[in-house]
Amino acid sequence: MKYFSTRDKSLKFSFKDIFLRGLAPGGGLFLPDEIKKYSKDDLNTLSQLSYNELATEIIFNFCSNEIKKDELNSLIKKSYSSFKEKEVVSLKKIGNINLLELYHGPTLAFKDIAMQVIGNMYDHLQVAKTKTVNIVVATSGDTGSAAIAALSNRKNINLFVLHPHNKISNIQRKIMTTIGGKNIYNIAIDGSFDDCQKIVKELFNEDEFRSKINMSGVNSINWARIVCQIVYYFYSFLKLQNNNISFSVPTGNFGDIYAGYFAKKMGLPINKLIVATNKNDILQRVINTGEYKPDKVKPSITPSMDIQVASNFERLLFYILDENDNKVTSLMQDLSSKRLFNLEKKEIQKIKIDFEGIKITDEETVRIIEKVYKEHQLIIDPHTATGVGAAISLKHLGDIVVLGTAHPYKFGNTIKKAIGKDLNPPSHLKMNVDKKEMFDIIGNSSSDVKNYILNKIV
Repeated sequence: MKYFSTRDKSLKFSFKDIFLRGLAPGGGLFLPDEIKKYSKDDLNTLSQLSYNELATEIIFNFCSNEIKKDELNSLIKKSYSSFKEKEVVSLKKIGNINLLELYHGPTLAFKDIAMQVIGNMYDHLQVAKTKTVNIVVATSGDTGSAAIAALSNRKNINLFVLHPHNKISNIQRKIMTTIGGKNIYNIAIDGSFDDCQKIVKELFNEDEFRSKINMSGVNSINWARIVCQIVYYFYSFLKLQNNNISFSVPTGNFGDIYAGYFAKKMGLPINKLIVATNKNDILQRVINTGEYKPDKVKPSITPSMDIQVASNFERLLFYILDENDNKVTSLMQDLSSKRLFNLEKKEIQKIKIDFEGIKITDEETVRIIEKVYKEHQLIIDPHTATGVGAAISLKHLGDIVVLGTAHPYKFGNTIKKAIGKDLNPPSHLKMNVDKKEMFDIIGNSSSDVKNYILNKIV
């Protein structure tokens, strides 16, 4: 299998190449040139597998040229050995809704599921054997801590984590800034997550700088992130044994829900993928109107979704535009120069075949947390609550799986407002609340970040 770019179908990269690069040349995103299609009989066979076995089967499709299957299986077992749940994820019922809890890893967020595997892939693929790799990642709250937990103290690897200063929860920040080793650098940017993400993309697109520092990335622009997330769509679907299942996904950067779209392309008979957004509702707007026009980021009680530029939407665009890389490039150029692009009516209709978009306000989110607690004695975090709210709005779709993306402890102030209780930290959280936080506040520009990185690695 080879990989091409959403903006250049002629490219042919190996899995190891795209794993290290993250972003494709010219700013596009990588996609595989083959898509494994599972038949109904195949799905019946897969339904007998444990989570680790299923992950091996799914992920192997995308890296078979670089990793032997038995080695991949060992890597996956190692990656998930510290998870609280033996089966990595947990599926439970909340009334008529199925809740897929994805936050049983070391930093209490769904990002751990992909990041732990990625951390071990860096070692297995020996990408840092002869030269230090400098990984630069932007986070809206959870990616950073998951990356730190996966990459702390790895040999010949440095990790630079950019987060928006004072725009993530206190617990999200404390997890990030108290658990890292000497190879971890936390950077607070005076701006939004979109600013952090823009800086990372600009650095990737500077070929001289990227090559000079041997730069790599673990944001959801890295295809390996998507690959690992595809697995839990298969797992939950196969456990429920129902051919009319939709998924409601709290959505910011479009990576997690895009994994569901790709699972559907692989033969999983998903009904609808529900994009649950907060007041930063660019994705709901583009699904319903076809206009993709980033606005100013509005702070909310769901900070991991405070995003106006959803990078992975470009991967969906590629297929919606009939795999026309030139048209993708044209729309991305419009986004850069005009700050917007518009889809045609037929393209909007294509999106609506698979997707629904629902906006949940902060006030609704608090009420949903309170309602779930009162009716089911279960506490959910505000991001998960947006997924529940969207599912309630679309209950006519039948069986819906809501992706539970983070542990409620990370958002204690909102939880207390909703249910009047303080939460105790989970026993498996590796965070020292009394330890001094380590992060540097710097300016909102790629030149500031470049200078910071160069000063640290000299």
